[in-house]
Amino acid sequence: MNNLRVIRMRFMPDRVGVCRSMIYEFLNERSPRYDPSFPRPIKMSANCVGWIESEVEEWIRARMSQRAEATH
Repeated sequence: MNNLRVIRMRFMPDRVGVCRSMIYEFLNERSPRYDPSFPRPIKMSANCVGWIESEVEEWIRARMSQRAEATH
């Protein structure tokens, strides 16, 4: 059985390698930096969101694949 883990916002910048404001840009459909493939957060409570770790890792792997395709 898979153990699902949630990554809280304070840890996301280190996980994805961008600042907190850039994460919000990835999520904002009005932003020129909007990334529809970026994982959507889940609501943990009224004031708390988190991301499913496996979805974040999948997004990072997709970026790695794009890099590899661009170099070939």
